Amino acid sequence: MTDYLFLIPVALALGAIALGAFMWSLRSGQYDDLAGAAERILFEDRDGPADTARAHGDNPSHRN
Repeated sequence: MTDYLFLIPVALALGAIALGAFMWSLRSGQYDDLAGAAERILFEDRDGPADTARAHGDNPSHRN
């Protein structure tokens, strides 16, 4: 029975911390653009390291 006197406040504190973290993420705009991240993977990244190497005439697959 004394275990419950310890576990109930711990569970309530962890729940309050999780709720606070969720409310902070809502206020800071973490969920503003849900579709953008899903669509961003479909487009090529034109300024990546492989494109830079090709622009300089290097072929990364034939390096020694």
